[in-house]
Amino acid sequence: MYNPDCVNEESISMDRTAAGIPVVVDRLSKARISGYLVCFHTGSRDESPSQYGISHLLEHVVFRGTDSRSSLDISRTVESAGGQLNAFTSKEMTAYYGVTLDRTADVAQELVADVCLHPRLLQEDIDTEKKIVLQEISMWENDPESYIHKLFSETLWSGHALSQNEAGEEEVVMGMNESDLRSYFQERYRVPNISIFACGNVDERQVKAWATENFDPVGGGKRMDREAPRSNGEHFRIFPREGDHSYVAMGFPAYDSRHPGRTALRLLNTIMGGGMSSRLFQKVREEKGLVYSVYNSSDQYSDAGNLGTFFSTTDENVVEAMGIVAREYRLLKEEGLHHDELQRAKNLIGGSMAKSMESTSSRLYRITRDYTLRGKVRTFDEEMDALEAISEEDVMRVAEELLHSAHLTTVVYGKESEALQRLQGSLEI
Repeated sequence: MYNPDCVNEESISMDRTAAGIPVVVDRLSKARISGYLVCFHTGSRDESPSQYGISHLLEHVVFRGTDSRSSLDISRTVESAGGQLNAFTSKEMTAYYGVTLDRTADVAQELVADVCLHPRLLQEDIDTEKKIVLQEISMWENDPESYIHKLFSETLWSGHALSQNEAGEEEVVMGMNESDLRSYFQERYRVPNISIFACGNVDERQVKAWATENFDPVGGGKRMDREAPRSNGEHFRIFPREGDHSYVAMGFPAYDSRHPGRTALRLLNTIMGGGMSSRLFQKVREEKGLVYSVYNSSDQYSDAGNLGTFFSTTDENVVEAMGIVAREYRLLKEEGLHHDELQRAKNLIGGSMAKSMESTSSRLYRITRDYTLRGKVRTFDEEMDALEAISEEDVMRVAEELLHSAHLTTVVYGKESEALQRLQGSLEI
């Protein structure tokens, strides 16, 4: 969905329908693409133990057909309009979107509204999609590079709903039926849990009118009642795995999506493990040759966040690699930033942001994420200004606040050993 003519154009508007539904539009008048997204503010963290995976399963099942269209009808219609229809489930939201040529934008709107409001939710469709979801869970669990993120989240947020994985648990998913999905749909896919987003060559007034006509009548939903997690100290867990390779996560609780220090945190995350010039890549891979890849990742939610380092290595190198990662975090706190390190991180983040602005789909996801998590959307220039305003002192203040051994969560997906067990409680940050 690349359009070089609209990279630097940005006109974001925010409004509400009469029923109070937020309508956020990123208008790009020179684009030849139009995208529409409906976000329901419910995800894996909002599921009870008997519902683990229901948000994700429902996301699959709605595409099996609506009251007036089969799944094949849906696919043929959107592809005939030069577009695609898709969805995603996260810990805090489930979203459905359609992106087409601007001249067939009415097709995207019609299909998105249809799958969101009139899914048929038949048992036969649910049974079929269960098989597909179980394959997805199996594929994920057999990909240790991805699975380590699940284990890290489960350990870091142990005992809290944020530890719940988006895909769900196999046994729970298998037990779900038509009644379960219909009840969940009727409770969660309603105002006040709806937000509407559009991006591309779209008209703000028309988008609001579409949202008003289709979604204002759908009231009576249950607003999500969430409780923020509490930091529960240091964790060290080993999950046994066959083979001679270990996958490791080392991280900390961090800021939520509205915290004023989130931009400085993003820079700290990049300095430590963002790109091949980062501290950890240079030290652990390039200098020591202990890993194939090492990188950082930071997740932010409405009331929590994390900062983590992820790498894989042979079992014989895992203890040394973990010690070096801990030492590099400690050295950052003791010695501060290197010359030009902060500006390189700013440029790396800025370049990534600029590239994402070239895609209508990426921009649609961006405004959805920002508004859903923060209640507002910053323009690209505002994001860049916020990035450039961060000083070395800001980054060091975040490091001093977050990087502590007492808050360190360490997860190893590999072979247990005495050397690994001795590391518990001894990694000094």
